Amino acid sequence: MSLESSSGAIPLAEENKTIKADAVVASDGTGDFTSLQDAINAVPNNRTKYYYIYIKKGIYKEVITVPRNKDYIYLVGENEATTVLTYDNYASRLKPDGSEYGTSGSASFFVHGNNFVAENITFENTAGIDAGQALAINIGGARSSFRNCRFSGHQDTWYAGNGTYQYVKDCYIEGSVDFIFGGSTAFFDHCQLESTRNGYITAASTPEGQTYGYVFHHCTLTARPEIAKSSVYLGRPWRPNAKVVFVECAMDKHIQQAGWHNWRNPDNEKTAFYAEYKSTGAGARIDTRVSWSHQLTMEEAKSFTYEKVIGDQHPKFVEEKIQIN
Repeated sequence: MSLESSSGAIPLAEENKTIKADAVVASDGTGDFTSLQDAINAVPNNRTKYYYIYIKKGIYKEVITVPRNKDYIYLVGENEATTVLTYDNYASRLKPDGSEYGTSGSASFFVHGNNFVAENITFENTAGIDAGQALAINIGGARSSFRNCRFSGHQDTWYAGNGTYQYVKDCYIEGSVDFIFGGSTAFFDHCQLESTRNGYITAASTPEGQTYGYVFHHCTLTARPEIAKSSVYLGRPWRPNAKVVFVECAMDKHIQQAGWHNWRNPDNEKTAFYAEYKSTGAGARIDTRVSWSHQLTMEEAKSFTYEKVIGDQHPKFVEEKIQIN
């Protein structure tokens, strides 16, 4: 029996119904702005309804920030593979003032506004596999949603802060070490997690007392062809109370037979909650998982559905087509 969840979308819109974009960004000069940051800066502060920004295909190399007073921004790219928001900062890189960017400051894209939505966009950090920590996105806004997006990087690709909520649907996330990390509540729905070398997929830092950390629902865990068998862990606890659950996910042979790592601290085994329900594929070696992880029963798995974890805690997607003229 499969444990299904709602899609998180509103009912399908009437045929041919559209929404006119409030602003269009185009690198070739055919829109209202050539810079996405300029378009975001022009959004009125303290909105209570969506402001739609359509981004035409192109490579936009700029560090982009959605400020705290810019709520309800809805970004729609022309195509997730060719609408690319990119930069190449990394943690040890020096700023003009001589200080380092640091891990959290290395992101190509920062989300501080609440009720942020993005669709059909690549968020990318091109610092490279040997650069160390280099975030593609840093999410600090309370609630956000992503659909059909790509998050590309290596170490620490995707980060979201404590007390925040994310719904991530039909997305692709790649990285090498701890490439999904932080203390948020996040529900990853039908996503692909691609490992770019041996390492760790998650490094959750779930705060003590928080009900959920990361839940991966019907996701596919893949790796580059050169990645060795049994060389990638599902996760290790960045903080002692890390919570990560994989529900009906397909795991390729690169997944470590042990499944989980204690970050060289046996005490973490007493506080971290790492679990799976009906994992499949060559990496789903239930009999060899560490003893301190959990294989959920069907009844236990019902606590990790979309409705329970994230249902009313994220901005909903619209199904209307975004019209640009």
